[in-house]
Amino acid sequence: MLKLGRYNLLRVVKTTSFGVYLDGSNYGEILLPKRYVPSDCQIDNWLRVFVYLDSEDRLIATTDTPKAQVGECVSLKVVAVSHFGAFLDWGLPKDLLVPRREQAQPMQVGQSYVVYVHVDDPSESIIGSSRLELFLNDIGSDFKARQPVDLLIYERTELGFKAVIDNTHLGLLYANEVFQPLSVGERVQGYIKTVRSDQKIDLMLQLPSAVAHDALTTKILEHLHARGGSSEFTDKSSPEAIYQEFQVSKAHFKRAIGLLYKQQQIVIGKEGIRLTGI
Repeated sequence: MLKLGRYNLLRVVKTTSFGVYLDGSNYGEILLPKRYVPSDCQIDNWLRVFVYLDSEDRLIATTDTPKAQVGECVSLKVVAVSHFGAFLDWGLPKDLLVPRREQAQPMQVGQSYVVYVHVDDPSESIIGSSRLELFLNDIGSDFKARQPVDLLIYERTELGFKAVIDNTHLGLLYANEVFQPLSVGERVQGYIKTVRSDQKIDLMLQLPSAVAHDALTTKILEHLHARGGSSEFTDKSSPEAIYQEFQVSKAHFKRAIGLLYKQQQIVIGKEGIRLTGI
């Protein structure tokens, strides 16, 4: 069955001067406008298209790539506001509506917000919502400690940063455990820290202790080999430069090169670090 607001593989059933019609199964025939039709397209060809509603609420197909599909979270900018709600640019000719009832806070033109894209019931309109807790679970399921996850930062609080986990759950990064700049709408890789006794999910950006050191020391050695055995990075390098190259705090970097030095794998000098024997 056709999935509204998502990519579908549909068969061409009719050609016209203004495009082709695709078999939308339970939704009937769906127009793919001429500007999106491949030059060699013929009846019975199968095309991968995104299906949504145009400005007149008619089903239409496109080969354009939206910034998110139904069932996904994304950070989008508000381009207009009316009494209906806010309209966000999601990469298609028709902007994504976030009705007022779906706004966690009143949205303003020019600002970006993290929203969940879904199909409104019963109207079957594709809309967005910044009330993420209505759609995503903040209760831990089968997550395990130290499990890698994709995070989307959606709110900053006094405790830290709230994040969307793998488009399915909500969790928290504590401010005193974040050693890098973060902003709302940013995507980062993180890890499950713990699923608490109340089933809420705590997150972390870096693995602790030996696990993190093993990964970082390997990354530093790979960095050195890729540069002929030497690098300008030292324990005096700026935190910003270290994070840009290795995605870790300066403290973690210093501990890692200290370990490599003790293992006699590197030499630490005033002008940088180098592999032993170089």
